Amino acid sequence: MTSLATSPRVLVTDDSALMRRILSDGLLQHGLSVVGEASSGDEALGLCRDLRPDVVTLDLAMPGLDGVDVLRALRASHSPVPVVVVSSFSNSSRAVEALAEGAIELVAKPAPGESLFGFLSDLAAKLRIAAGSARSIVLPRKRAERSTAGARSVRRARPAATNPVTLIACSTGGPKALAEIMPRLPAALGGGGLIVQHMPAGFTRSLAERLDRTSALRVAEAAGGEAIDAKTFWLAPGGCHLRVTDQGTLRLSSEPPVGGLRPRADLTIKDAAQVYGDRLVLVVLTGMGRDGLEGAQEVRRCGGRVIAESESSCIVYGMPRAVIEDGLADVVVPLSEISAAIVEEAGL
Repeated sequence: MTSLATSPRVLVTDDSALMRRILSDGLLQHGLSVVGEASSGDEALGLCRDLRPDVVTLDLAMPGLDGVDVLRALRASHSPVPVVVVSSFSNSSRAVEALAEGAIELVAKPAPGESLFGFLSDLAAKLRIAAGSARSIVLPRKRAERSTAGARSVRRARPAATNPVTLIACSTGGPKALAEIMPRLPAALGGGGLIVQHMPAGFTRSLAERLDRTSALRVAEAAGGEAIDAKTFWLAPGGCHLRVTDQGTLRLSSEPPVGGLRPRADLTIKDAAQVYGDRLVLVVLTGMGRDGLEGAQEVRRCGGRVIAESESSCIVYGMPRAVIEDGLADVVVPLSEISAAIVEEAGL
């Protein structure tokens, strides 16, 4: 696998020869090494075996095996490789399915008139992050098991709050983590919950529907005006900030992005901490950046609790790291134990 100090070796996969050339030339200009190009899903799988790339760009719509089929095959292989999906995303549910099947990130192909340079810069940055995540993809279970004793050593005990509200914040790798956590939660959980997942507008409804189908709890995209209840987790819609009013109802806000993010988890967390005080349980999962840090500080100030995913299972150890290194986490456990930690905080 690649070192963060070296140039990631990229396999470019797209059925369009023009797009393959745009991607290959652009990534080379941004300092990445393109080791091969594939025009179909079958060819991509063969080149993954032969070339052992550090990361793959993958279109979803291809002849033969499509992108989701390729992701499933890679996940079943003994040497899975990080994948960044690069597609037009005409079908949001298919894009969310790709994330659930293990894709690290989604990058939309540029529309006519949009900047190619901006698109390629964003893609190159996400490919570098994905390449650096390879250790978590290859060895999650054994590392998690070895880390458990150390992780639990930072656990701060307290009596369970009455009807706690759970707020989950996540970014890169979040859909996959949520797909593991939500089905393990009971049909009613304390005072209910909220989820803030960094995603563009148009994708979060499909994510909510997918989680809802596999969970005993109801999972739905918030539209504004809802009240939080024990049987529902409300997901912040992409393109909007999710705010919590003093009355405990939800409000959508079109305020400018904060740190390039809308939704911004910090805004939701701070609102919820001020409304629920020691009844709030914040869960910070895998993700790039430091969103959630300011919110966690407010949670602790208001007497709430903070659970953070440990490094051993994170796709990207950014958001949890910021919280843990600031000494704000009451509980630090790998992904496989997050659901149990949430249930324990609810006193169930």
